[in-house]
Amino acid sequence: MSATTLPTRPAATRVPGTLRLGVERARYEVRGFFRERDAIIFIFAYPIVMLTIFATVFGRDGAEVAASVPFTQYFLPGMIATGVLLSSFQSLAISIPVERDEGGLKRLRGTPLPPAAYFLGKVGQVLLVSVVQVALLLTVAALLFDVDMPDASGWVTFAWVFVLGVATGAVCGVGFSSLPRSGRSASTVVTPVVLVLQFISGVFFVFYDLPSWMQRVASVFPLKWMAQGMRSVFLPDEAASLEPSGSWQHGAIAAVLVAWLAVGLVVGVRTFRWRRRDDG
Repeated sequence: MSATTLPTRPAATRVPGTLRLGVERARYEVRGFFRERDAIIFIFAYPIVMLTIFATVFGRDGAEVAASVPFTQYFLPGMIATGVLLSSFQSLAISIPVERDEGGLKRLRGTPLPPAAYFLGKVGQVLLVSVVQVALLLTVAALLFDVDMPDASGWVTFAWVFVLGVATGAVCGVGFSSLPRSGRSASTVVTPVVLVLQFISGVFFVFYDLPSWMQRVASVFPLKWMAQGMRSVFLPDEAASLEPSGSWQHGAIAAVLVAWLAVGLVVGVRTFRWRRRDDG
């Protein structure tokens, strides 16, 4: 009598981890971003166009700010910082309400995708876009305007200011995305905030020329510190005397960016909505 062969149970399918799902989600977000041609042109071209304008208007005949710093060299750090702000904070604070209005977030919430993977995907997309954006800006600055690039230690500072700036901008953008009442109003709510921060944070003007009260207001927000951190990379050491404190304040830069990163996380966790306000 032959032994009865029992049916074997199929091996359980291993569910991908949150990190792997986040990477796959980032790929999806990047593909979606590069399909939006108007967003690509604005985010990538805006810092380059603004740097070109400043170099043309203020940098004529080798004009310099104090400490023998050419105008183009001085404004490049601000353009890098504002580029990070546009591709992280502004991009997410506008695009997420649109996704919510269109029902994309509601449908996504009904899938097995962990919420953390969704947010990791957003951060990954922002990081990649920011890297490409800054690479293009630095290439234009070096080749067309002869801006000096930093040494090895300068690139180390650049790396941590850049990564902290991207992370802070992305997390704050997610947190801010719950404020607009609809996707249609998101741009109206977010864009003025970004413009005001640019004007008071030393992006469009030499920071030490701004009124002292404006400098104090700007010091509350991360854009001012991102721009200052980038100035410490691209400007000579003696230019630190142009800062209100007389130094680059790397410790304060890191502390403020980390503090805003924590604030953005708390606000995002407490206020993020997957549904429209009129959808329960």
